[in-house]
Amino acid sequence: MNRFFKNTILVLLLVFMGHIAFAQQFVTHAVKEGETLESIAKQYRVTPYNILKFNKELKQNDELSPNTILVIPSGLAAGQDPSAPVAGKKKLFPEEEPQEQIEPSGFGRHKVRKKETLYGIAKRYNITEEDIKRYNRELYSSQLRKKMILRIPKYPEQRGRTERDSILEADFEIYTVAPKETRWSIAHKYGITIDSMLVLNPDLSKITDYLREGQELRLPKMPGSTTENQETELYISYTVPPKMNFYRLEKEFGVKSDEIVRLNPEIAERGGLKEGMVIRLPEKKLDPGAINTENYIFYEVKPKQTVFSLTRKLGISYEDLLLLNPDLKEGLKAGMVLKLPTDQKGDFEVRNALVLDKINLLDSIDPANRPKLLFLLPFRLDRLNLRDKESVETNIENRNDIKYSLGLYSGALVALDSIAELGISVDVRTYDNQLNLARTKEVLFRENLLDVDAVVGPLDEQSLKEVAVRTSVHGIPVIAPVPVKSDISLNNVFFSYTSDNILRKRMLQHVTDSLTGQNVVVIADQKNGVVKDSILAKFPMAKVLEVKEEEKNIGINREKLATMLSEEVENWVFVETGNFKLISSVVSILNSFNGALLDVESSTEKLKVRMFTTNKNRAFENDVISSSHLSNLRFTYPSVYREVANDKFVKRYRKRFGDTPDRYAVRGFDITYDLLLKLAYKNNLMEASKLIGKTEYTGNTFDYEKDFATGYFNQASYIMTYDNLRIKEVKENP
Repeated sequence: MNRFFKNTILVLLLVFMGHIAFAQQFVTHAVKEGETLESIAKQYRVTPYNILKFNKELKQNDELSPNTILVIPSGLAAGQDPSAPVAGKKKLFPEEEPQEQIEPSGFGRHKVRKKETLYGIAKRYNITEEDIKRYNRELYSSQLRKKMILRIPKYPEQRGRTERDSILEADFEIYTVAPKETRWSIAHKYGITIDSMLVLNPDLSKITDYLREGQELRLPKMPGSTTENQETELYISYTVPPKMNFYRLEKEFGVKSDEIVRLNPEIAERGGLKEGMVIRLPEKKLDPGAINTENYIFYEVKPKQTVFSLTRKLGISYEDLLLLNPDLKEGLKAGMVLKLPTDQKGDFEVRNALVLDKINLLDSIDPANRPKLLFLLPFRLDRLNLRDKESVETNIENRNDIKYSLGLYSGALVALDSIAELGISVDVRTYDNQLNLARTKEVLFRENLLDVDAVVGPLDEQSLKEVAVRTSVHGIPVIAPVPVKSDISLNNVFFSYTSDNILRKRMLQHVTDSLTGQNVVVIADQKNGVVKDSILAKFPMAKVLEVKEEEKNIGINREKLATMLSEEVENWVFVETGNFKLISSVVSILNSFNGALLDVESSTEKLKVRMFTTNKNRAFENDVISSSHLSNLRFTYPSVYREVANDKFVKRYRKRFGDTPDRYAVRGFDITYDLLLKLAYKNNLMEASKLIGKTEYTGNTFDYEKDFATGYFNQASYIMTYDNLRIKEVKENP
């Protein structure tokens, strides 16, 4: 058995023997006056070296400052009760005082009318949305429906009033969210900060930025929005230029001439508009409906930012920024939301129309953050006899669950080594869930989830759901390392594998951006009819070649295809199928056309053919499909994975395991390294994901976007192409 399998058994032994290297338990210790490294080491029955190993910021002869928090590896102080609390131990989640639950004195009934919302009904009866859901539990899993009968709790008069109730209602209005609006676009429209919006609307989620169309928000009334408050209308001073008249003023400022005269009596006194006259005009306002994600992108000003640093980052002059954001004349304030043109370029990324600051994670590590990870993977130690090398090798070769788990975990071990070199201590606990739901429940029952910052795995859907449900109570993120169905309606799951639907959209956008008059042809079987329609929606001029599907045979008409190909321009052919026989036939036919002459006698230009797909499934990897033909056709496709170069990770992996990492080992490294860097930057993955855009490592790229109820989805991918018998990444223009 080669060196790789020897090291595979080593990895399994690490799991089997109770996580010798990485599953160590830790406590924290707050240094007291007069304590030394030696005295603390003696107290916890460890060596000073062990403490230094997990506290990289300390040096051998440094004096310890009081209140410094040290991470102490496993071992209990002499005589200490294992169940007793450890001195200086920090709680991840401080306990909250239980609030008294006031019971309703009775119930009423409400029949839901068309277009009613939960917010509106709650406001009508002076209760919260949660009050309604508590006594109408179907609302936790389904939407409000017309004609639904709700139980409305009635509370005693003395029920405590909230801060929100004490705000004068006359100063606020109910705003209905329009399509393509976000929290930032609405905050800009009303001139408030996101924090203010959350205060006014405490029911808004704190872990997602989601707003649904038709959702109702409580917002301050804008100046001049009512006839009773015309005094609060905003005005500007305007110096009349040469040849200015009332018609041009009306066109420019949208105000009638009689209104201009009413606001400026001196116009009548001086016999009309005069050059150089300073008059008062209403400040021109944009139509509120125009401020949305179609027309603008938005940036939330950070603390301590200056106008100089901001304009340099956003790539815009102060004058242009002021034109778009008139409130800037009052000064730059942290939290204010600025709008920018959708095509604005600068030192930033944009996601969901929100400008994100570029963050270098390697330069943003906080050594005080010490992530705690839980790995739950099906190593299937219950099926392996580690004393029988041949049976272990056979099981690994024949069982994908073991193969994937070993690959992912071996890559994760290299990531742990790499993160340790950066001075970050990580507590890792690893379990074999045996691809079994009962085993998963057993592990979760034994584990103290309050100490966990993130869970990686499991691989099977049932176990993943169970983990997601149990961890969602504590707001713990769960990373799905391989493709899994996204019907898990919990918002703490990070789907790291980019979905087929997102890959398809990326590919179609790439072709749209690259198309310069080429002839597009679509070849799709019946199972891919929806895909064919999506391609035609993007390229209405495309030609469609029918696929002949019989009981035992599948193929295309070569002569019919020849009539669809163009001699004048390059032919771009989409092949959409999961049938390797059809792919093999089409590839062979397209390759025979590529570079050929349709009309030999006339010696016209040779045909140029390229092949594309929006979904490179396993059928494209069948051995009967010629790689040289794919290379001749410059076959191009979207991918979650790119070919790995001989980088630092690959060298480290070879040194440790004696073999080249497969794509699962690469994935295990990239997922774990990305996760640990984000936790080392901000010890909360949900918060970090709001601030950090796209990240990229050895063979995988990540850009998590929050969906309201079903978790975080990776939006990032690559466009790959066959070129001279090699697979290369297509570099696109930013």
